Amino acid sequence: MTKTVADVMKLVKEKECTFVDFRFVDTKGKEQHVSVPISAFNEDKFESGHAFDGSSIAGWKGIEASDMLLMPDPTAAYVDPFYEEPTLVLTCDVIEPSDGKGYDRDPRSIAKRAEAYLKSSGLGDAAYFGPEPEFFVFDGVQWNVDMQGCSVKIHSEEAPWSSGLEIEGGNTGHRPGKKGGYFPVAPVDTFQDMRSEMCLILESLGIPVEVHHHEVAGQGQNELGT
Repeated sequence: MTKTVADVMKLVKEKECTFVDFRFVDTKGKEQHVSVPISAFNEDKFESGHAFDGSSIAGWKGIEASDMLLMPDPTAAYVDPFYEEPTLVLTCDVIEPSDGKGYDRDPRSIAKRAEAYLKSSGLGDAAYFGPEPEFFVFDGVQWNVDMQGCSVKIHSEEAPWSSGLEIEGGNTGHRPGKKGGYFPVAPVDTFQDMRSEMCLILESLGIPVEVHHHEVAGQGQNELGT
């Protein structure tokens, strides 16, 4: 993990990065980003930030006062493991240019203020978080909304309703029943290798992983414990 601006610049050189991705999270928790070529990036970005239009982010600024800044955090830098071009990712604080303070609707700023309040109020001297991402992996999802009605169809080879499905290589019938997906081994758990690969990628990015397993729902529910 990087700790200083010098560490970040060294990482850029070592990995021969061609782009830099400035990332932040909106109030709804959706990750946003903007990329610049490496020729437009230098140490000054950690002081001046990167300007963007805050009015285009849902629930943020009006168009009459939309200028905002992304201030990269040198301790939160890594090389994206998925992009074709070597790309440095910098997690950013969202800053109000008018006063240089963190934007009050930026989740990162909110978290920092909450931790500062925790310390100043005497309620505690540190905050610890142990997220356990739970998610579904489906083979496909179809949805439709029209004048006559709306519908959603979920396709999953692991789902109980897929027992009569024709599957390439054969339908062996190995699938968890309703709410029977907690902890089964393969071949009922079809996502072991996928979760293992995800954990290895997370650890390569400096995010420790404690556990991974199939979750209760039968149709592709997984958990990573970090």
